[in-house]
Amino acid sequence: MGTSIAHAVTAIRQGGVVIYPTEGVFGIGCDYRVKQSVQRILKLKERSVNKGLVLIASHIQQILPLVQPLKREHLARALKTWPGHHTWVFPTSPLTPKWITGDFDSVALRVSDHPVVKSLCDELGHALVSTSANISNQPTPNNCKELQELWQNEVNYYLDLPLGSATGPSTIRLVDSGEVIR
Repeated sequence: MGTSIAHAVTAIRQGGVVIYPTEGVFGIGCDYRVKQSVQRILKLKERSVNKGLVLIASHIQQILPLVQPLKREHLARALKTWPGHHTWVFPTSPLTPKWITGDFDSVALRVSDHPVVKSLCDELGHALVSTSANISNQPTPNNCKELQELWQNEVNYYLDLPLGSATGPSTIRLVDSGEVIR
């Protein structure tokens, strides 16, 4: 456990899994392109790959290659809320791994304004898996100490920095209709 973004980045680059603060809850994440790392997260969370995962980025350029060409108004809808605490579900491109989309032809994406997330993604140059740091259907611990007690050395690095001011996970909406699905 520590406060070094550089250590978290190194762990991710080496295929590791990290805990990090987001706008409202601690997230557990990894390089979305590394299937084995994503599988580790799913095992830790006791979550089915079929459900899909959220990706978080510091800039829209990190996620645009993962979506199909969009209607201008769909992208505009998401851009009105980004960067921020809003996740949007887009149709996928062929570049989006199935271990991220699960049973869907869509992917949930967020461009964050949280300084830690921005630093991680900027340093890595790509998006990260961002799912709440909890066991599926259980409450999400709100501090790194509890998370370290839960997963111990199963996580490569616990980035113990402050959460944002939101009071929970982000809202998830469908980009084509704006409908809230969580």
